[in-house]
Amino acid sequence: MAEKETYFFRATDMTMVEMFLSQECAYECVKELGELGHVQFVDLEKGTNLFQRSFVPELKRADEMERRLRYLAAEINAEGIRVPIEYEIPPAPNSTATESDLETMIATLEDELKEVKKNLTALRTSYVDLMELKQTLIAADVFFRKGSGSLWSVPTNSYSLEEGDEGGRLHFITGVIDREKVGIFERVIWRSCRGNVFVKTVEIKDEMTDPNSGELVEKNVFICFFQGNQLEQRVKKICDGMSCRVYPCSEKNSRRQEVRSQVSTRLAEMEDVIAQTQEHRTQQLKDIAVDIRNWIVKVKKWRSIYYTMSKFNVNDTRTGFIAEGWVRTCDLDNVKQALKRGATTSGSVVMPILNTVGSSLPPPTYHPANKITKGYQVIIDAYGVATYQEINPAIFTVITFPFLFGIMFGDMAHGLFLFLFGAWFIYKESYFDLRKHLLDEIISMLYHGRYIILMMGIFASYSGLLYNEIYSKGLDIFGSSWRMPNDDQTYTSSDSVTLDPKYDYGPPYYYGIDPMWILSENKLTYLNSYKMKLSVILGLSQMTFGLFISLLNYRYFGRVLDIWFTFIPQLIFLECIIGYMCFLIFYKWFFVDAGKSNPSILITMIDMFLSVGSGIDSDDKFYEGQELVQLCLVIIALCMVPIMFAAKPLIEKYHRSKDSADYEALSYDSDDEDLEEREKAEEAAELDTWVNQGIHTIEFCLGVISNTASYLRLWALSLAHSELSEVLWDMTMYYAFEWLDWDEGSNSRTNFTMAMATNFFPSPLTSYWKMKKI
Repeated sequence: MAEKETYFFRATDMTMVEMFLSQECAYECVKELGELGHVQFVDLEKGTNLFQRSFVPELKRADEMERRLRYLAAEINAEGIRVPIEYEIPPAPNSTATESDLETMIATLEDELKEVKKNLTALRTSYVDLMELKQTLIAADVFFRKGSGSLWSVPTNSYSLEEGDEGGRLHFITGVIDREKVGIFERVIWRSCRGNVFVKTVEIKDEMTDPNSGELVEKNVFICFFQGNQLEQRVKKICDGMSCRVYPCSEKNSRRQEVRSQVSTRLAEMEDVIAQTQEHRTQQLKDIAVDIRNWIVKVKKWRSIYYTMSKFNVNDTRTGFIAEGWVRTCDLDNVKQALKRGATTSGSVVMPILNTVGSSLPPPTYHPANKITKGYQVIIDAYGVATYQEINPAIFTVITFPFLFGIMFGDMAHGLFLFLFGAWFIYKESYFDLRKHLLDEIISMLYHGRYIILMMGIFASYSGLLYNEIYSKGLDIFGSSWRMPNDDQTYTSSDSVTLDPKYDYGPPYYYGIDPMWILSENKLTYLNSYKMKLSVILGLSQMTFGLFISLLNYRYFGRVLDIWFTFIPQLIFLECIIGYMCFLIFYKWFFVDAGKSNPSILITMIDMFLSVGSGIDSDDKFYEGQELVQLCLVIIALCMVPIMFAAKPLIEKYHRSKDSADYEALSYDSDDEDLEEREKAEEAAELDTWVNQGIHTIEFCLGVISNTASYLRLWALSLAHSELSEVLWDMTMYYAFEWLDWDEGSNSRTNFTMAMATNFFPSPLTSYWKMKKI
């Protein structure tokens, strides 16, 4: 029974162990312990620099192997190669020889891939150059064809000679430029050459791929006509500055056709070479993809083993290692068996020794979790890990977390969708378990929280049943209990009525909210008040529950002072303020006649502190003697504050003074320095106690108000969800299900939604409501 209580409510018992491992068996023993996963080692070399510890060369090798594997994985992903999913559980890392072989193989693969990639990039660069040259030759034919086949037919009035240039032949330069730079290129040529250069461009229709980045780029062929060497040098500098590729082009058509034919032949040959090289590279990456996951796991385990061994101390004879760590008490036998397996595998003659030792260090907190509670445990640990042997709040969060979500998301249909979504993840659990490493961040988060989503859907449907809401509509399951003071009258879903609480009505609705509120004009006012009060009641319940959990922790650790001067004052303070507010809520529900008076709880609580002892108007009074009761509650709550702050530090100071007097009486011959150090330690401990108690007192007193206000989010988000659901129905779903002219024989317009509700729901709210006179 004790083990079950520890398993569910408190962290498991931990024991500090000391291990003596020989150098021959240390590696295999740590490997077996790592596979077991039941030891948390303590760093015995904490003050030593990382580069001065043992096994630094091995760790550097492991880091280099991980870097190489990351490169291989990146290349596999870049090629779009799918890593196989169905694989066996990777084996544990083997002996050092196997690790050396793996290191050599990974390094060889990386060098080969880099060499192949370098060659492939060079081939693609040459291919692009040839393709650009081919496009340049084609564009040159177009340029010259427009000039009647003669270069000299370019009109002389299309350019002007710069002063000082010699007359003579026209020269030209051809090349390729990025399409996005064409406009800038033309403007720079015009301005720097003063309009003495004639520029013509044509778009390249074929797609061009950048050999380095692999991205598609758009390019244009350009040709520049000019006269004189000075302009030629200027144009070439501009082309170099704008990263233009200049290609030679003959002015003779026959020569251009000959070069074009040679380029086409070389392009065909290069396409075959590139295809073969790419196929070889792809096949090599596919072969690597089969084993890369096992390699990554083996290297990580190898690195973890040597990192763990770097925390060990070397014994005096330098023949073995001394290690310390925390082990669950129930796993001591398993740890011993793992050490024996490691020694047997290594063939060591000296068997490892395991001893349990005491420690002044606080034990680590370990809460075992299964696949249902793991998500809740992660949420709790994100806020803070419980102290060793404290009650684990994650057990209660399994219910409270989805329940509070259901309060905010109360709708039977929406909750059903959440439930089905979580159930689908659970149904596909085996499928996603094999692909956890391939899931993106959002899908992975949803999958790991599948049981939380399932529970949230259940409680959202339950709360929706309490609210009597399904797609913001209600269900008339038991028949409305409201009776209006009119004659027999029929109300439809298109009518609006005002439900006044001052009228008498029949017996309470059997379960949840009366469906008649869906038709009422003051529905929002009623649900606003109801959900606000419900949020405060739930907040008080959970805060009180948390205080009683702290009481169980105080009793478990024997902290009597905390029970009397922390728990009890906190409980009284909380109940005198928030508890009294909840008392007024229930009192108003059960005893206040809405037809005679309607006192405000909020105004009453404000006046309770701002107008202490003053009279209360008859319209704002709940009961006789309310002034005296509220005055007593305020005085009691205020008295609890100094008790929470000062009682525990004063009592501890008294005990320390008494112990100090006894110590001085027994050690009158001690040095004055020892007594002075003891006094300083006592003063520091006393100061810490006062500071901690003051912080906790202020935090609790402010938290009582702020936490209660935080619970009002339940009301706000529930109200927002209800109103948004109604908007969703009115603006989208209503029109999706609407059917006009259902009855062709009449002019009436029948709503298909009513017909659906009549078929699917028992006695729906969309049918007629008959209110009979009392």
